Amino acid sequence: MQEQIINARNWLIQKKYKWIFKPIFFKFDPEIIHDQMSSFLNFFGKHTSTRKIAYWCFGYSNSILEQNILGINFKNPIGLAAGFDKNALLIDIMPSIGFGFMEIGSITAKPYEGNTRPRLYRLPEIKSLRVNYGLKNFGAEILHQQLQNKTFSSPVGINIAKTNSLETSEINKGIADYFFTYKTFQDIGSYFTINISCPNTCEKNPIFSEPQNLILLLSKIFSITKTKPVFIKLSPDLLDTKLQQILTICQKYPIDGFVCGNLTKENSLDHAGEGGFSGKIVQELSDQLIKKVYQYYDGKKIIIGCGGIFSAEDAYKKIKLGASLLQLITGMVFEGPQLISDINLGLAKLLKADGYKNISEAVGKEN
Repeated sequence: MQEQIINARNWLIQKKYKWIFKPIFFKFDPEIIHDQMSSFLNFFGKHTSTRKIAYWCFGYSNSILEQNILGINFKNPIGLAAGFDKNALLIDIMPSIGFGFMEIGSITAKPYEGNTRPRLYRLPEIKSLRVNYGLKNFGAEILHQQLQNKTFSSPVGINIAKTNSLETSEINKGIADYFFTYKTFQDIGSYFTINISCPNTCEKNPIFSEPQNLILLLSKIFSITKTKPVFIKLSPDLLDTKLQQILTICQKYPIDGFVCGNLTKENSLDHAGEGGFSGKIVQELSDQLIKKVYQYYDGKKIIIGCGGIFSAEDAYKKIKLGASLLQLITGMVFEGPQLISDINLGLAKLLKADGYKNISEAVGKEN
């Protein structure tokens, strides 16, 4: 009965979004809409009553989706990917929207206003976004002060990158930039993600995706005691030879897992412009990256699958390829905010249909 009610609720919200809100939103610059919606959600997150209303509209829970991974409790596997909440303004509301966890940032050592606008583009014909923000954020010191002594109701990952500047393109300065943020956030958040694959910085190619530079970065990162799990965010565009090199290097350090993956620079559909692509255009690349990483480590590392999730079936495919957790942004932009509970509800049905008692049993079953 509960599932029927939630299905009806989500159907109604989806129709309203598709026929009323989305046509209006899509007439305006996507960054303006994103900023206005973020302000609205920030307000909703400040009050217990409004958080309860949001959960009543969007929430769904089922024990079959709950996991304890690396000592962290996840109520469901669907997370908000880094890049949506750059400045950690939405931590209070996102669990009420239905997310099981989220990543904030990317956070860099120094504040950065971002690349020149416009820097966010919708591509409705292929259900994708072109993103060229360039790691816009308030910087590590301001965000640490903002989050100090704050209680999180669900797991929050700290996604760190290096400040987008020519200065940090020098290897030693880039490493120092990463390390400053890593050290600053030792006492905040559930886990770290080290973003070595952002495609929209002043460099043509991310310098710390180069194996010799990654060794230097990880040696510095792990020169202090690790206080929480650490993930590496990989590019979906890595050639197999370079991916193998990176995975071999990571095996020598206490890396707990990987986010598979980031935006793609691949542009076979000729949507010209700077930045990287998210959404459906990266779905298959993400799936293949999950498959390769899971096989390389024989399932012994945790994988967070990210890229092109628009349905429960999309999510389930990534899980069966080896992802224990998932992240999305673009699917929510095109399908509506009810998508998170739609996916979780759909996953519960798919798991039960396949005879699984918990989602963890399905991880890697088709790899």
